Amino acid sequence: MSDIINKTEMIQVALRVSILSIATYLAVKWMMKQLDPTNNQKKKAAAKAQEMLGRLGLTQTKDLTEYEMMIASHLVDPSEISVTWESIGGLTNIIQDMKETVILPIKRKDLFTDSNLTQPPKGVLLHGPPGCGKTMIAKATAKEAGCRFINLDVSILTDKWYGESQKLASAVFTLAVKIQPCIIFIDEIDSFLRNRNIQDHEATAMMKAQFMTLWDGLNTDSSCTVIVMGATNRPHDLDKAILRRMPASFHVPLPNVAQRKDILKLIMQGEPMRANVDLDKIAAGAEGMSGSDLKELCRHASMYRVREYMKENPGKYDDKLDGDLKDFS
Repeated sequence: MSDIINKTEMIQVALRVSILSIATYLAVKWMMKQLDPTNNQKKKAAAKAQEMLGRLGLTQTKDLTEYEMMIASHLVDPSEISVTWESIGGLTNIIQDMKETVILPIKRKDLFTDSNLTQPPKGVLLHGPPGCGKTMIAKATAKEAGCRFINLDVSILTDKWYGESQKLASAVFTLAVKIQPCIIFIDEIDSFLRNRNIQDHEATAMMKAQFMTLWDGLNTDSSCTVIVMGATNRPHDLDKAILRRMPASFHVPLPNVAQRKDILKLIMQGEPMRANVDLDKIAAGAEGMSGSDLKELCRHASMYRVREYMKENPGKYDDKLDGDLKDFS
């Protein structure tokens, strides 16, 4: 009889311990969520991701992990990208190379099925001075190829909780594979995947190593249409292992005089401009300027007529402004 009582007591004790363990686990998990300063951010990211995935026609969000939903909040629908090849001035040669190297193998897979050598590269690097159109090229490529576009903000990969960064890095690739064709775009990629050194934090080094391992996994499946595209103005700061993974490298230089004229014409398209504005003269005098510099120059010129009008008509804030862009050469 005593043996039966002892067994019953042991079962009851084991049951109590199990219940207590489960309750403790749930309490700790709840407490960690409350202490996590990014908890609200994660909820907002999940809501944004759900909306974006719905617009893309991807309704099976239950198949995505919490980390994939975080990355999905940075998704861009290619149909909503406003940048096209026509939006980019002065980069005809680079655009043609991108069409042949990246876009054609994606859109016309039937032409490249019999050779692994002609598959689209899994890594593309755009490098050159700032303001020359690298980001615009990446967006236009995604739009023209019909690829989903993950505009990856590297800061979301650097989570304060140990192990979270590796999970987020993994989610970048698992999500991209699920929604392919997809371009993972990393602006200023040198800030994330620069040369490794002994001063790197252990967690950062582990995340970089995992990122590269997952990247390598794309190469093992020739049918996988996921491309990592990076932009930098400091290519020499990139880890050599990263450069090897980005065989398609395009230098986006400062525009020459003919390219500057093309850019100016594109910027001023549809803008009021007097006939005496000499774009050739302006382009010749804008040596060393990037595309964004030229746009800022035109903006200042456009504001000039507003300032002149307000000087001549102080206090007339409600009057309609007439007149064309003055010669800013």
